[in-house]
Amino acid sequence: MTAERSEGLVIRLRPLGDTSLIVHWLTPEHGRLATVAKGARGPKSPLRGKLDWCFEAEFSFRRNPKGDLHSLSEVVVRNTHVSLRREVSSLELIAHAVATIEQVTETETPQPEVHRLFLEFLAFLEIQGPMARAQFAWDLRFLAIQGLEPDPEGLTPEAGALMEILLTSNWSELAALEASQDAIRSLRQYLHGFWIHQFGRSPGNRNARA
Repeated sequence: MTAERSEGLVIRLRPLGDTSLIVHWLTPEHGRLATVAKGARGPKSPLRGKLDWCFEAEFSFRRNPKGDLHSLSEVVVRNTHVSLRREVSSLELIAHAVATIEQVTETETPQPEVHRLFLEFLAFLEIQGPMARAQFAWDLRFLAIQGLEPDPEGLTPEAGALMEILLTSNWSELAALEASQDAIRSLRQYLHGFWIHQFGRSPGNRNARA
């Protein structure tokens, strides 16, 4: 079977046996895609050192005609996003974003807008560090892509205005955004309740600095 090529980010890794890995990717054209990297943890594997959380890469894989766990063939790493590993809070925010993706999206369904949004989210964290506004912006924009943009009705005027800014402003503008703790608290509670109402549970909120 001919190998297919794609690009994506590693969003989850799981050991398989003694030397292999199950690698979950977020790609623009396939959405969430699962592959088996046979022998990737072995000392002589060409894949050794090329697979880690949030690695951005071009890769090739061969489809499994009997299931959704495909065989990973080749990986060319483009960006390791190494600076993100220096901040535990950044990793927690990324884990939150991955949890929302896995909770809401179907596997092997094209998600180009989600893939682009995830790259923008990582870029913000790399430059600005972990900030609660990044999580709020991620949640709001991700939900909007899924056709579930929250309604600000019921929020205080300040919290509603904050929601609008987080939805529409450029990522580069968010770092300088000023908001009261009351507005931040109100929006955090609102989003927590929205996730539970829509999906039965919340992926969790992190206590990053505002």
